[in-house]
Amino acid sequence: MKKLESSITNMVLVLVGVALITGGILAYVNHITEAPIKLQAEKTLADGIKAVMGGVQLSVAENDTIKQTIKGKEAVFVIHKTVDSNKQDLGVAVESTTGGFGGDLKVLVGFDKDGNILGYTILQHAETPGLGAKADKWFQKDGKGSIIGKNPNKDNLTVKKDGGDIDAITASTITSRAFLLAITQAYNAYKSGHVDANTSATGHYEK
Repeated sequence: MKKLESSITNMVLVLVGVALITGGILAYVNHITEAPIKLQAEKTLADGIKAVMGGVQLSVAENDTIKQTIKGKEAVFVIHKTVDSNKQDLGVAVESTTGGFGGDLKVLVGFDKDGNILGYTILQHAETPGLGAKADKWFQKDGKGSIIGKNPNKDNLTVKKDGGDIDAITASTITSRAFLLAITQAYNAYKSGHVDANTSATGHYEK
């Protein structure tokens, strides 16, 4: 067999061939993993909704997308309206994102019918390692900065350093401010009633 001569053209052809093969493999891997990843994300959200609503038996009656302009930027909130087995209103679980110390901080917070906070979980964060874990515990019922049972319309959900009622995470005021802002904005979006045109009613997340 004649040895392939080394040339710019041959090198380019080889590189293009490798790129095409690699691209094909990546596309195939993405295709076979897309569905499992989506299912896992849906399960994580479903479990999160149940947790922030107090762990009760529930189903999601509607998923509303609300868009608001906050400080010149568009913010998107997803509101999951929940009902019990008798289709009685339990309140809502709201996905809310705001800017933290290291990047976006996304929380899921549950409110009862009166706007009182039932629970929360952190869905995404880019904070300094350890701070995200602290925020996930700090503001819970037994945490030093507990917000459970509080109502954003009645209580001052800002850190004490800013004149509020909440103890900030030790040495992490910025993360604490971002977290509390996400909670307050979630409540405001829920109460605003300005539902986006893409609002859809579903029966997902049956429990």
